[in-house]
Amino acid sequence: MVTGWNEVAATLPDRPTVLALDGPAALDWNAAAQGLAAALRAQGTEVAVLDVREHWSPAAVERLCTPRDGGDVFFLPLAEFDMADLFEGPLNVDRPASGVLLVFGPGSALCSPDLLWWADLPKRYAETAVASGTLPVGVNLGHPDTPGELRRLFYTDWPVADRHRDALAPTIDRWVDVQDPQAPASLDGEAFRATLTALAQQPVRTRPYFNSTAWGGKWAAEQLGFEPEGGNTALGYELIAPEAGVLVGQDAGAQVELPFQLLCVLHPERFLGADVHARYGTSFPIRFDYLDTVGGGNLSLHCHPQEQYMRENFGWSYTQHETYYVTASDPGSQVFLGLRQSTDVDILRKEVEASAAHGTPLHVEDHIQTFPADPGQLFMIPAGTPHASGAGNLVLEISATPYLYSLRFYDWLRRSDSGVPRPLSHAHAFANLDTERRGTEVVEDLVPQPRVLREGPGWREEIVGALPEMFYAVHRLVLEGTEPADDDTEGRFHILNVAAGDGVVVETADGRRHDLAFAETLTVPAAVGAYRLHPVGVRPVQVVKSLVKPS
Repeated sequence: MVTGWNEVAATLPDRPTVLALDGPAALDWNAAAQGLAAALRAQGTEVAVLDVREHWSPAAVERLCTPRDGGDVFFLPLAEFDMADLFEGPLNVDRPASGVLLVFGPGSALCSPDLLWWADLPKRYAETAVASGTLPVGVNLGHPDTPGELRRLFYTDWPVADRHRDALAPTIDRWVDVQDPQAPASLDGEAFRATLTALAQQPVRTRPYFNSTAWGGKWAAEQLGFEPEGGNTALGYELIAPEAGVLVGQDAGAQVELPFQLLCVLHPERFLGADVHARYGTSFPIRFDYLDTVGGGNLSLHCHPQEQYMRENFGWSYTQHETYYVTASDPGSQVFLGLRQSTDVDILRKEVEASAAHGTPLHVEDHIQTFPADPGQLFMIPAGTPHASGAGNLVLEISATPYLYSLRFYDWLRRSDSGVPRPLSHAHAFANLDTERRGTEVVEDLVPQPRVLREGPGWREEIVGALPEMFYAVHRLVLEGTEPADDDTEGRFHILNVAAGDGVVVETADGRRHDLAFAETLTVPAAVGAYRLHPVGVRPVQVVKSLVKPS
């Protein structure tokens, strides 16, 4: 691993070279190119610079990167075009007679370079910058000089850039992490791929972070010591594959953050398992995140798209089934889930539309059932089910990975920072509302009681949630003594989260040991096989586990 542009520049060969510096749109490209060019010139190398964004086709950008007037103001279908489609034709460059031609910007790898470097900035930076309109990072693909919008970032920029990166991953000559634009840290291509190969065969923890929202609470700030920039710790991103990163390097020295998703791209069968790979390709299908409303407010009342609607309208091949696992709660807190037996959907629709139009309160409990948010209880939330976590909860959300499609009925009349009512996608919500499962069926199907699957000395494994229409299940390992619990991936990845107690040590069959503390999440790749969970401390430990069910 090397740090700083000078060290990076020193790795270039002493011969005429076309160097492509490729990467996502939301990055300070001019600063990166200037930093690298200055370092090359300082060591006596002749440098010419080409900004590939000047070669994008304005007509292609307008057609592919600009939503049509009258389109959906909430969501876009996932973009299906490739980075090459932004250019009028092949990206041809003249080979330098001496020195380096530095071709930089999204799509620069298409110039058939001698060397390909990928400059990366974790997605959380782009989301923050786009939301605040901060240039140059807060831009969208195709629009490098104007403030971006989140809708295009989520549904256009990220899918296109991710496909481009994934296709290049086997041939990248250097991975450059530009979180510190003045002193980037990087790995050469062989070390980059060797690191991912090693990670794909051992338990791995992704870098957690928290986002703030209007309803957010303060549990994580108070209990885990996070210092939120936005005032609360509403959304705890433990493992959301499209955005997650894995830190590699010494804690006290240089570190590089690698996209978690590349473990699935380069090693799908080792990491996901053969059956999961066959069903989901290189998409990591389960996510873990925290919803913190302790000291905050109710989440919006919403549902998620039915599977056919998701495919036809948004472009995902599978949909956003969810579960809520209550990790902590204040006395009297609750979860809103499912229709009442008496709910008249036409009346509900009229009241939702009136609320959206005139700001009248919706009496949610008249239509939606409520349940005590008891720690340890799991709530099943298949697509189309109306739901919300109430104020005073810390909920571990275990969900299918498609995570950008919350179809909102009602948001408690909250307003945005600009003072206008927060927008509601209630037309989408009613188009997907499951009107059949209601009343006692909600209680019987969606508020399950645990059943013991297997047990050993001082421990047991329970199934706490599974439904025929949901492709994954949620289990819980309860360790009440000092003996370890044995487990085995049996050819499919596991995700573990310590939901109660002090933690566990995860020990693999080859002797690797990984500490996992309360509220932390760990992915155990399919290739790990047998492993053990050793309890830490004297209190009973509960470990929530999720896995894809056998096909």
